Amino acid sequence: MAVPKKKTSKAKRDQRRATWRRKAALQAQKALSLGKSILSGRSTFVYPSKEEDEEDEES
Repeated sequence: MAVPKKKTSKAKRDQRRATWRRKAALQAQKALSLGKSILSGRSTFVYPSKEEDEEDEES
């Protein structure tokens, strides 16, 4: 016979959501920081430019 599961407490639920939101906020902060560094030209991040992509396709 099926038995209903126990209800998850509000504290446990809030803890899970806080962890999820913290992870999401950290990723958003990293993405914004990377975008700013690329736009400022001080980036050490290597990414392909459109000119290089077009040259590779022609070869």
